[in-house]
Amino acid sequence: MTTDFTWGVATSSYQIEGAAHVDGRGASIWDTFTAVPGSVADGSNGDLACDHYHRIPEDVALMSDLGVDAYRFSIAWPRILPDGTGAVNQKGIDFYHRLLDELERHEISPHATLYHWDLPEALTGGWTNRATAEAFAEYAGVMAQALGDRVTAWATLNEPWCSAYLGYGVGVHAPGHQDMPSAFAAAHHLNLAHGLGVQAIRSAGGSNIGVVLNLATVQGVGEDADELVRTEDVWRNRIWLDPLTEGRYSEEVLAIAERDGNGLPIQPGDLATIAEPLDWMGINYYHDLFVPEPPPGPRTDIGWPITASGIYDVIASTAQRTGLPIYITENGGAFAEALDDQERIAYLNAHIEHVLRARDDSIDVRGYFQWSLMDNFEWAEGYRKRFGIVHVDYDTLTRTPRSSYHWYKNLIESHRAARPRRLNNE
Repeated sequence: MTTDFTWGVATSSYQIEGAAHVDGRGASIWDTFTAVPGSVADGSNGDLACDHYHRIPEDVALMSDLGVDAYRFSIAWPRILPDGTGAVNQKGIDFYHRLLDELERHEISPHATLYHWDLPEALTGGWTNRATAEAFAEYAGVMAQALGDRVTAWATLNEPWCSAYLGYGVGVHAPGHQDMPSAFAAAHHLNLAHGLGVQAIRSAGGSNIGVVLNLATVQGVGEDADELVRTEDVWRNRIWLDPLTEGRYSEEVLAIAERDGNGLPIQPGDLATIAEPLDWMGINYYHDLFVPEPPPGPRTDIGWPITASGIYDVIASTAQRTGLPIYITENGGAFAEALDDQERIAYLNAHIEHVLRARDDSIDVRGYFQWSLMDNFEWAEGYRKRFGIVHVDYDTLTRTPRSSYHWYKNLIESHRAARPRRLNNE
């Protein structure tokens, strides 16, 4: 049942582009955050990253040789609107046109994500400020107008849980705040930004719109974990899915928001906006969640438990709840630097088997995007953790395909045998 299935790879702007001070790009909250001593494990930043900004032909050639149908990338908001709103930086738009030109030459469909965490620093208050959601709608409209029908699929947000909870609640991501009321305010404004963004994309003629959530099954470890499970399930799943698909926040979500914060800053009309109809749902899956901590068992190099069958459970429950087609928009593992990365191959193989099992069970799963094409800046971990099927030498920026690259290429070829390759095959 995989003849119409999309195989892809994924990256994000701040993690690979570099060129942080080139061609009019404004500062992002990650530029500011990484400048604070101790915020990133190895003291690094994304100023250079993989220098993808200057290496589009080389990187797209790697995708083409890999044989993927599609490439999921994110657009750097500060590259387009350096001040978050207002004047458009044409050089930023030109960069993404160059990327789309190269993808088109190689018959690779572009799947664009508008926000993968690099918020313009100029937006005062960040996601705690309702005006940021309105600014996002402006930005979404600019991009939909600029790229038009060149983009196969649009995603508004990537993993808003990370933006709200890690950025404003516990402070391990930019902007590094530790204030739970701010985290709940950010969560609602991210939801609102999504809805406003969908409206703006459609108004500009864009179509095939979704959102990307890092959903997970939450499991309690120990006798007293029930309340931890409820709270984690609210943060990871329900505070996003409830308003997106039902146009409401459940009583349990509202109660936890009151208990741990100052509630949610909902204004009249917000919930209807957030619940704008979607064309698909993206799931980033790495592992199930265990509270208060995972039981013993195999883990990746970043310390995450390996729970491959969990990807099936999340696909099935999300499809049933939302009624939407599903894309696995990220899945992968951090492992040692070695080029012969058999552990990564085992990880990917186990997860992909369960994705295809979901297809065989008639669940509408339309694609799988491996994370990541290449080693990159892994946020608070810096360059210490490697997710790439392509190794990057950070001294020379030389790209070298790993064993997992060749394994994935062979897997795609075996599943493509039943259909011809074509552009925009969704």
